[in-house]
This record gives sequence, structure tokens and C-alpha cells, in this order.
Amino acid sequence: MQTTYIETQQISFQDFKNQILEDYRLGRISREMSYLGRREVLTGKAKFGIFGDGKELPQLAMAKVFRNGDFRSGYYRDQTFALAIDALTVESFFAQMYADTSVEREPASAGRQMNGHFATRSLNEDGSWKDLTAQKNISSDISPTAGQMPRLLGLAQASTIYKSVKFEGSEKFSREGNEIAFGTIGDASTAEGHFWETLNAACALQVPMIVSIWDDGYGISVPTKNQRAKADISEMLSGFQRKEGENQGCEIIQVKAWDYPALLDAYAKAEHFARTESVPVVVHVIDVTQPQGHSTSGSHERYKNEERLAWEAEYDGLAKFKEWILNYSIDIDGKEEVIATAEELEAIDDEAKKAAKTGQKAAWENYQKAISELIQSILPLVENLKGQNAEVETYIANFNKLVSKAKKDIFHLVRKALLATRGTDSAERNQLMQKYNEVAAVEKDNYSSHLYSQSEWKAENIQEIKPVYSDSSEDVDGRVVIRNNFDKIFEKYPETLIFGEDTGNIGDVNQGLEGMQEKYGALRIADTGIREATILGQGIGMAMRGLRPIAEIQYLDYVLYCLQGMSDDLATVHYRTKGGQKAPLIIRTRGHRLEGIWHSGSPMAGILNLSKGILVLVPRNLTKAAGFYNTMLQTDEPAIIVECLNGYRLKEKQPDNLGDFTVPVGKIEVTKEGKDVTLVTYGSTWRIVTEAANELEKLGISAEVIDIQSLIPFDLSHEIAESVKKTNRLVVIDEDVEGGTTGFILQQILEKQKAFRYLDSDPLTISANDHRPAYASDGDYFSKPSTDDMVEKIYAMFNETNPQKYPAIF
Repeated sequence: MQTTYIETQQISFQDFKNQILEDYRLGRISREMSYLGRREVLTGKAKFGIFGDGKELPQLAMAKVFRNGDFRSGYYRDQTFALAIDALTVESFFAQMYADTSVEREPASAGRQMNGHFATRSLNEDGSWKDLTAQKNISSDISPTAGQMPRLLGLAQASTIYKSVKFEGSEKFSREGNEIAFGTIGDASTAEGHFWETLNAACALQVPMIVSIWDDGYGISVPTKNQRAKADISEMLSGFQRKEGENQGCEIIQVKAWDYPALLDAYAKAEHFARTESVPVVVHVIDVTQPQGHSTSGSHERYKNEERLAWEAEYDGLAKFKEWILNYSIDIDGKEEVIATAEELEAIDDEAKKAAKTGQKAAWENYQKAISELIQSILPLVENLKGQNAEVETYIANFNKLVSKAKKDIFHLVRKALLATRGTDSAERNQLMQKYNEVAAVEKDNYSSHLYSQSEWKAENIQEIKPVYSDSSEDVDGRVVIRNNFDKIFEKYPETLIFGEDTGNIGDVNQGLEGMQEKYGALRIADTGIREATILGQGIGMAMRGLRPIAEIQYLDYVLYCLQGMSDDLATVHYRTKGGQKAPLIIRTRGHRLEGIWHSGSPMAGILNLSKGILVLVPRNLTKAAGFYNTMLQTDEPAIIVECLNGYRLKEKQPDNLGDFTVPVGKIEVTKEGKDVTLVTYGSTWRIVTEAANELEKLGISAEVIDIQSLIPFDLSHEIAESVKKTNRLVVIDEDVEGGTTGFILQQILEKQKAFRYLDSDPLTISANDHRPAYASDGDYFSKPSTDDMVEKIYAMFNETNPQKYPAIF
């Protein structure tokens, strides 16, 4: 086990002096970056700025106990920390401000995130994992207040898991579970539920986690007293303080942001508790200042009085640090030793200004060079079109008048020139068109790649293995199929674990995990508290550290509790790092056709629209669900799998190749062939649609039934359009609200697959009422599409075209 900072042996005075001066130098460089960054925004060279000035000293102290293999999950003011662990340079800091799309120059996000959002790259270019134990790791930052907290829980819990779980390649992710997860949060954000839910779970689970609260007394302009029940968060958290002999709670350490020695001591203690005892620790850093206010969007002089501003100037961390250095002296062998003189510190101040300016200048020049090269390659081709249309010359003149030129200005010029010369077939125009297509492909990669995996482990690449049946295959309850398949999964993949409400001891509410905890242990088959947001967060953090978690959200309606994390974090992590990080989490849930407002909703449209980046899989039975789990555990993409709640007690034939058969993503299945109308549906509604199709056959209407199976990705082979080409009619049926998932499905079929060309009737959607489903079977009947609804509405399509053959029902 690595030693902790508090255990480190004594060092020489010269080494001590060197460390102090290096901290001062880094702190000053970081401060100058903040000052210069604000100026870059105010002069129009950058769009927005939010900086870490005032927090330099605590972040330097935190960096000293941050080891290889450790992870940070933070928010957007930790630039000094990122500098201190070599995860950031001055150049990459300013490259992010300018939105430089080069991964080499801006490795955190390739220009996709605003400044202050840091990340290290966990993946090689081919999407494979790096050795995360050989580097210091920052999980990609997000802006939503406290949104970084749920993920932090999973990053910390992974260390607990790795103390017991080993698998091929696990040495890349952990060294005996010795890693700490560090979180950072602004004090005002501790008013958010995610903070409390995460800390509560961490104290219950006893995971190695250190949360630093940067307390500057304000949430933008709102003072702390208006944020929480107590202005002092340490006082509020006092009930969380662990008691001697109890395996619950956390340690709470309060320290001033300007007290350098006390900060070193605080973080040394925090590391010792977390790394050696696996105890969560809160480091409450008070008296934090913000020399430039919250961000470049406004001035803190508007809400801080002169007394407060004067106090902040006096207690500025770097000013106090300088004062401490100048006042420090020690007698060694009769000789007074000092750390530095005022002149030496002023020299460091000057050096810091130069370092910040040099890095900023280099970042700007590199950014401008890329734009200049684009202009040089395109502008002459546009100028070649001047003789073909007079408007082109005007467009060029307007372009040349621009003081600062961005990529959008170049593309606007080219597109206007092509529009003006439409219908012209010339070598010059063709040459520009060819160049435009070339550079457009580059920018598509710069701005739109990596929403989904582009590696060999992409879900679409997993080959289908069909279920195998024999004479000995039994008809069993659907829950038995999923349970026995999970048994094979946990045996086959030691890195796989599942957790959720009622998941462990009782084997989930539908017995789909019956006996699994007894067989595989409470660490891998675990119960959680009622806290959906951090169940999701556990999964995200664990997946970012190489485990294969399945986070169970008991019912589909409850996904709403964790939708923010799905949307802002899980769905975007691969995109916002341009392939630098991934979190292949599987979210297990169940839904549809239960009873009442709170348990039978179908928020699929919300999931689809808010979670692009996560695969959305909607199997019609438990065998299909099992196949999707088998598929996704071979991929490196996150997914939500919605099991059919009314399928656990229905009989299914159990495949002989449990754990091996797969269901391909993005592939539909025609479950009933027909020639008159195509009925498209998914999930539990499929059974009702099939009943309706059989009823329609008796009325002389041959309906083809298609199970979508996978909403994202959607019908990659465009097989639905082929069905519509045959039947010339389309009906989309689901139990979401009007215009919800049916709207998405129609857009995919009519617009992307161009199936409108084959329609002889208006496309029809049959969905639930806009209200939540009412209680009991009658409530379901009158709230959601019934067989009667489907038969009557589909029959009416045929009545409209041939009323003699299909006379009106009503």
C-alpha cells in the first residue's frame, strides 16, 4: 500500500524550501491565468470565463495527497489542482478558452466544453483502456451544480470493490483498492439534493472519498445564510461525524483557505482517513475569496459591500502565503534559514506573469494558425467564382472586412458562394465543392463525433447469436429465464455487479435475481437505499474505472429521479471528451402496464430526447432482455434496458445457451407477416398489438407486426420502410403520450427511411392519453391503447379508402 502524506518521512530544509517555492510559483501562474483569462473574454477573444482565483492554496494542498490511480470528480474552478498534477498546462487552459478543437492542444474536451472543465484521457485512440493506475485521473467535469457528486460515489466505491474483485486486466484499474476519489464542490451547491444523497450514501457504504467544499460565502450573489439551514456547513454536517467504534459516518475537517500549513495538515489527515481506513472525509475550506467574482458574466462589486471586498483583499490566499513565506525562519545548526526574500518572491511573480502570457500567446497563435490555414485553402477557390456571379464578390468583400474570423465565417462564405452559383457546372465550382465536402467532414468530426462509441466494441458490431432450443428446453416463467441468464453472466464476468433497491437479499421485487446474492456475495449483488440519483452515480463512477456495473432502477417511472445524471453526465461523457473517457453502464429497469399514476408511466420520449448518447433497448419479453444484457456486456457503450413488468410470470421457453445468445441492437423483428398494413411497436405493447392484429385478420385486414426492440439505435437496416413499401400503410403504436415516442418513430421512418413515398393513407399513431394512467385494470384500459382502440382505429383507415368493403363501426 502507498504511504499517505502524513506518514512521509522528514525531508531536508532545502527540499522543504523548494516545495514551498514551487507551490508559490504554481499558485502565482494560476492566478495570472485567471487574470489574463478574464481579459481575453472582455476583449472578445474568448466567449466566457470562469476561474479558480482565490482557491489556489487548498488545491495545491489537495494535489499533494493525490496519487496515481486516484480520481477527481469536480466542478469548474479547480485549475490550480489540474496544474499541480500535470493534467493542465497554461497553453491547454487557454486553448480551451478559445474552443480549440485539437485534442493534442486541448486534451480535456477538444474545445467542446467551456473553460474550467477538466479531464484526463482514460482511453487510447482505439478506445481501449489506458493503465489508470499509472496516471492521475480527472473524470470529465460537468457544470450542473452538484451534478458531479453521484458519480463521485461510484468512483470511490470502485476501490472497495477492487479490494475483493479481480479479473483479467483489473490491474489497469486498481492496486488492491488503494485509490481515493476526490470531489470538489462550491459551498452554495451543497444546498442541492445530489450533495446530501451522495454524502449520505458514502457514509453508509464507507468508501474512500474526500469531498472538498470551497466556501466563499456566496452562491453567485446569494449569501450562504440564504442557501442552507445553517450558514456553517460543518455545523450542519455534525450529525454525520463518525463515532468511535462505529462503521458509519464521515470525518469532518474545517480549515481556512489562506492558512497554508493548516491546509497541508488537513489534507494529510484526510488522505490518511480515506486511504488507510476507507472512511469518507469532508474538508470544509472556509474564508475562500473570489478576487474576480463569480465569472465574466458579472461583477461581484454589485453584491459585496466595501467591507467584504476589503476583507477579501486582506485575506487573499496568495497574499497570505507570501506573508507566511516572508515571516518564516528556522534555526538550523545555529544558522537562521529563510525560505525566500521579498525580491525572490517578486522575481517569481514576474516569472509567473511571463509564463501565463507566453502560454496564452502560444495557444492563441496555434488556434489562429488553424483558422488561417483553412482560409488560405478555401478563399482562393471562392475568389475563382467571382466571374460566375456578382454576389460572390460582395460576399468576399464582407468577409474581408471582418476583424476576427472564425470557422463559421469561412463556412458561411463558402455556402453563400455555392448558393449564388447554383446550377452552374464549372471546374471552379466543382473544385470548391470538393474542398467544402473535405473540410465539412473534418468539422463534423470536430463537433459531432463520439456521441456513441467508434471503437471495435461498439454495440452495433456485436454479432447476433440466436437462442438455441431443444426438446429438453422447458417452458418457465420469464423471471426464471432472466434469473438463470444473470447467473451465467455473474459467473462469466467477475467484473460485473448489480445493485439497487431490493436487488440483493430478496433477489429483486420480481425474483429476477433470486439466489444471486447468496451465490455471488453482497458486494456484487447489493441492496441500496432508496436513492435513485446515486444508484445511477454509483454505476457511472464504477464504469469509468473498468467495472461492468448494472444499476437497477426499480421501475421505469423512478428513472425520472436520475434523468439529470443520465442526461448531463452519462449520455455526454464520451462526447464531451471526444472519445477520451467512457462509462459503459447498463441501467436495468422495468415498466409499462402496471397500475396507477406513479408506477405505470412511460416517460420514453423524455429518455429519448434527453439521453442521446445512451442506447435505449425495449425488449418485448424476458428472453429478449437477457439477450440484450449478453450483448451489452461485450460492448463499451451505456444502455438502458426496459424489461416488461408484466412478463415475469408469463411462460417462455428457456434457451439452452443462456449467457451466450445475443440480441443485436438497431435491428427490428417482424413477428407477424402481413400485406395490408404495417404495425410498429415495442415492449409490453407488442402483446396487445399482436392481439389486435389477429382480430384484424378476422375483419379481412392482413397486418404485419414489427417489434422495434431497439429505439436507439433505430432500425439501422431500414427494414420498416421495406415493410411499408409492401403494405402501403403505417401505424405506430405505443403507450407514451401523444407525439412522444411515436413522434420520434415517425420521424425515423418517414424522414430518415423516406417511407412516405410508399404510403396510400395518412400515417397513424395510437398512443396513450396525455394524462398519467389511472389506477387498476379499468384505469389502464381507459388510459392506454387497448386492443379495442387499435382494432377500431386501424379498421377506420380501411373504411376511409373502401367503405363498402369495410363499413363503418360507429
